Amino acid sequence: MSALQLSHDELLKVYRTMRMIRRFEERVMEEMATGDIPGNTHLYAGQEASAVGVCLQLEEGDYISSTHRGHGHSIAKGVDIDSMMAELFGRASGTCGGKGGSMHIADLRKGMLGANGIVAAGAPITCGAALSMKVLGSRQVAVAFAGDGAMNEGVMSESFNLAKIWNLPIVFVIEDNGFGEATANAAVSAGSFTRRAESYDIPTLEVDGTDVFAVYSAAGEAVERARGGGGPTMLHVHVPRYYGHYSGDPDTYRTPEEKKAMRQERDCLVSFRRRMKEVSLLGEAELDAVDQEVEAAIDQAVAAARAAPFPPLSALTSDVYVKYL
Repeated sequence: MSALQLSHDELLKVYRTMRMIRRFEERVMEEMATGDIPGNTHLYAGQEASAVGVCLQLEEGDYISSTHRGHGHSIAKGVDIDSMMAELFGRASGTCGGKGGSMHIADLRKGMLGANGIVAAGAPITCGAALSMKVLGSRQVAVAFAGDGAMNEGVMSESFNLAKIWNLPIVFVIEDNGFGEATANAAVSAGSFTRRAESYDIPTLEVDGTDVFAVYSAAGEAVERARGGGGPTMLHVHVPRYYGHYSGDPDTYRTPEEKKAMRQERDCLVSFRRRMKEVSLLGEAELDAVDQEVEAAIDQAVAAARAAPFPPLSALTSDVYVKYL
């Protein structure tokens, strides 16, 4: 996929969304240090091109599911950042009323089926959404985002099997950052992820997840196949993970040199700006203006979250599957 195939406005949208994800995550890390965000967070910084490249191919009625590292997918699918930030702060104006937190952001109005703290749990949920699309005869598509650790869960294999047997309109996006928590992928994953999917006769594509145009192109092929009745596809997307597994992770299992090189050599935002300069499609001033716009939007989201009320005590027994007397 060439940058020349996207319009000026589409290119700005790509950069704005990637920058929004990056700055959202950086700010969440900063706010975690204050102790005002309860629970834990798993940051998506470094992987922005994957979510944006895939979701740019989706339509409003399409659905995605996410992982414990779900902020980037949510933003790329159009979930409101004010509501997301409020959710992280545990406020009533959050996407889930302040009761879900970072790992459970969901917004069905935007086609976001939910982040999920259970590894690979989004895959069968997304198969269910895809099955409903097929039964109803719609042209919708479902995308299941998962990490490399999900490939070693039995439910992932079950989901591949269901998707192929039922010929579901689904795309599995495996975002491989090389680590399952603190364990190197190479130490626990035998063979090839693509060959695993291919053993179910599912087409696969392997992609550099720092190149948003490569992701966009691969996702386009997969989404077109799904929408046209051709069944599932798996994308194996190689991405860097800038922070540790979770917000308090000391990240001592990677050397300082490795982490420095990763940021210097595999930054999708730097790569995008360089590409725009090479092809003279977006100027530095335009991109700098987007940076300022994003910074202001994130400041507003944090301020609104801090000013919002906590859920009332009466909310404690709502949204549960038990009838309280």
